[in-house]
Amino acid sequence: MSCTFLAFSLIGSKVSFFQPGDEVVGILPLDSEDPGLCEVVRAHEHYLVHKPEKVTWTEAAGTVRDGVRAYTALHYLARLAPGKWVLVMDGASALGTIAIQLAHHRGARVISTAGSPEDRQYLEGLRPALARVIDVSSGKAHVAESCLEETGGLGVDIVLDAGVRLYSKDDEPAVKLQLLPHKHDILSLLGVGGHWVTTEENLQLDPPDSHCLFLKGATVAFLNDEVWNLSNVQQGKYLCVLKDVMEKLATGVFRPRLAEPVALHEARAAMEAAQEGPAGKKQVVQF
Repeated sequence: MSCTFLAFSLIGSKVSFFQPGDEVVGILPLDSEDPGLCEVVRAHEHYLVHKPEKVTWTEAAGTVRDGVRAYTALHYLARLAPGKWVLVMDGASALGTIAIQLAHHRGARVISTAGSPEDRQYLEGLRPALARVIDVSSGKAHVAESCLEETGGLGVDIVLDAGVRLYSKDDEPAVKLQLLPHKHDILSLLGVGGHWVTTEENLQLDPPDSHCLFLKGATVAFLNDEVWNLSNVQQGKYLCVLKDVMEKLATGVFRPRLAEPVALHEARAAMEAAQEGPAGKKQVVQF
């Protein structure tokens, strides 16, 4: 997994973009020789952008990765445009929050799901307001039916999932049954010409599923945020996105949902707790 880091830059002789003491933001590439959780990190200047003065270290560290992921999903993979219907699954998560705010900023109409009453309350308090919040915590809500009802039967233009169920009820864990839609639900609620952006790396589509996508002229794309690190061709786009994420954070377009930062010696326990529990507020390690 890539690691976000922020620093006061110490400049090498060939660096041209920064000056000593500049506050910079970046994401370490997969082939980085240094880990992110350390006091000194070596990084190429092409992976860095300036941190705005208005943005705190915690805000920047808690937003940069999900900002890049949201841009990748909605802008590059799904061709987000004004007036589009967007379904963001688990909208109260760190990625979901930024994705909702980006979609609203581009003039889209947004529907989201909530995995708990607390998440529903948080989503209903967002401004601009969401078109609908679907509370799936009870297991009684039908995501597909709710989306079709909200869109007048046309379906949504863009789906950003937080994982999906692939098998029958007997083969899935109880928590997954409650919080995640089945892949057939996504196919049902997707409109003509729609884009399904999935985080499910093991997604399996049977021939009838592919035929359904074919009839709708719809597409499926995989959200792998490490792609930015795998191709040198993408570095220019990555820097543009990273700069825009910082600008939107500075102007208040992005308002991340952050937990209280933890000290370095508490990082391991915090990471274990985050991996075991449901996705929620972004956790930042503070040096």
